[in-house]
Amino acid sequence: MPLHQDDPVRLLTGVGPKRAALYDKLGVHTIGDLLLYVPRGYLDFSSPLPIAQSHTGENVVIRAKVYKKQGEQRIRKGLSIFRVYATDESTDLKITIYNTKYLFESLKEGTWYLFYGKVTGSLLHSEMSAPQVFPEQAAGAMIPVYSLTEGLSNRQVTENVKEALRVWGDCLSDALPHRLRQDYGLCQLRFALENVHFPADSHALSVARRRLIFEELLVLQLGMAMLKNRNRAETSVQLKRTELAAFLSKLPFKLTNGQMQAIYDCIQDMQKAVPMNRLVQGDVGSGKTMVAAALCYLCKENGLQAAVMAPTQILAEQHYETFSRQLSPFDIQCCLLNGAKNAKQRAAAAASIQSGECTVVIGTHALLQEDIRFKKLGLVVTDEQHRFGVGQRAALAAKGDHPHILVMSATPIPRTLALLIYGDLDVSVIRELPAGRKPVRTMAIGSDKRLRALGFIKKQIDAGRQAYIVCPLIEENESELVSAQAYVKKLEKTPLSQCSSAILHGRMKAKEKEALMRAFRDGEISLLIATTVVEVGVDVPNATVMMIENAERFGLSQLHQLRGRVGRGVYDSYCILVSDHKGEENRRRLHTMVTMQNGFDVAQEDLKLRGPGDFFGKRQHGLPELRIADLLSDMKTLETARTAANRLLSEDPQLAFPEHHALEKKVRRLFLQNGQVVFN
Repeated sequence: MPLHQDDPVRLLTGVGPKRAALYDKLGVHTIGDLLLYVPRGYLDFSSPLPIAQSHTGENVVIRAKVYKKQGEQRIRKGLSIFRVYATDESTDLKITIYNTKYLFESLKEGTWYLFYGKVTGSLLHSEMSAPQVFPEQAAGAMIPVYSLTEGLSNRQVTENVKEALRVWGDCLSDALPHRLRQDYGLCQLRFALENVHFPADSHALSVARRRLIFEELLVLQLGMAMLKNRNRAETSVQLKRTELAAFLSKLPFKLTNGQMQAIYDCIQDMQKAVPMNRLVQGDVGSGKTMVAAALCYLCKENGLQAAVMAPTQILAEQHYETFSRQLSPFDIQCCLLNGAKNAKQRAAAAASIQSGECTVVIGTHALLQEDIRFKKLGLVVTDEQHRFGVGQRAALAAKGDHPHILVMSATPIPRTLALLIYGDLDVSVIRELPAGRKPVRTMAIGSDKRLRALGFIKKQIDAGRQAYIVCPLIEENESELVSAQAYVKKLEKTPLSQCSSAILHGRMKAKEKEALMRAFRDGEISLLIATTVVEVGVDVPNATVMMIENAERFGLSQLHQLRGRVGRGVYDSYCILVSDHKGEENRRRLHTMVTMQNGFDVAQEDLKLRGPGDFFGKRQHGLPELRIADLLSDMKTLETARTAANRLLSEDPQLAFPEHHALEKKVRRLFLQNGQVVFN
């Protein structure tokens, strides 16, 4: 009886418990896992290079005939070398083998071999050290190279994969229905697995990889779409009146095309029988709040209320001021609900909300408390997406009859990726900044220019402006970094010694942080020395300088978010990145910050440098881990898989058709592993 894909890998001949434990470290637990453990690369023996053309500085494949062997030379205890001389009948190659006597003895004079390694020396004296050696018969083949762990060799993995294909290959059931494979030009699973591990040629490898990547992304997209569609009940709070001319005419500025498109996306959603679930994503300062204000205006026009939830009291106050300013010309009453209100004030606010007198309610988590009841809640707006999960949005939505939900995020990521990451939300993107928004001039300096930079900050403060200085740490437990506390002491010997300053750090209580940020916003403090807690979007239009110490310690997107704390007013603003790190990657990162202002461009570069896993943080967004696909390079396949998933679900919403049973099983397994249930 053949083994099954879900059987433990230890049951394969040649594996056993010890090797299975090594596979376990690689995330390979079953035979199915092993077959999907695709090589990280290949040794391509299809086109060996002539020795004369092989001085590339990279590993190459050489086809050459051994014509002379030189005996063992003992260099010191534990180190022996062997010399072999080979030729491609045009150029000679001297090969050095270290400590591997059996390899040296296996090479026969007059026999052709394939040597894989780096060619050094000159054209007249070409050399190769410690090459991998293969028989000439391997010419034309592509040899798989796997990611390994100590104790597990490439040869062992290769043998185990061959065995898995031999004993299980004839029992492979294809999860993709025949019609779908036909529609999208995809090969069968058996062909894909054989050729992703042991490609017949580069074309066969491309066909195999495309099939496996498509299937992986299809399963992911099916699960995300089913999560989104689950429990989509009808709503009674549809918009009937959608005219915005009066609102737009009273604004002191013109909205950007991106803002208008986001508003229209939302209006279309809010006219439907099911609730809107939309993410409006835009760079720092792109005007997402105005999108929410326009929708709050339409709520009033339709006899509905809106609730706006912010993560902190100071941000709730900021939103309250903004919404009140924009909506007061239309006699729309806004009220602020946060922990700072006394019992009498809170009771009055609660009564105003329950009666419907208050149309727009802005608050912190206080909005979720049981005694806050709405007359007719039509819209729920949450700010700073990463701080509110699906559960909190649902808790606030439960205070109405399936109200519409709008989520605002200032973390720019490519739209296709956003569609995937925020699986339960539709996505609108605001790419451009409002007219008149000044770019923040960014410069990268070494610590030798720090004193000069501090002098520049002093001039800005003397002119009535304010500044941030960000330090990565607050304690001195890492000697190579300057802690914020020690930094303040050092400032006593600089031009900033007389400036009013304060330290903001992550160990402060929430109330202390907010009090300090409020004092900075109100101009009581000129210089804020902080850890990265200043990322949260508090508006301080008077702040014009952001100086970041040890800039190499931050991701590009994090640096961009920090830079976005300045340049929010009418004054020219500056970001100074201090780093002595000389690495090529850091040089490229700093160059990106100096030359790019658009957050989406910065995010794209960040993805290239760090990859999606590091970019989003481990499991930060609950996204299942991908084995084969790469979210950055496989964007087009992701789009195609998304279209295919939507088409499948339009015909079979629960994947209940017999031909979809294998897909349903894969979707269920993937998302259960990630702690999510996608089926009703």
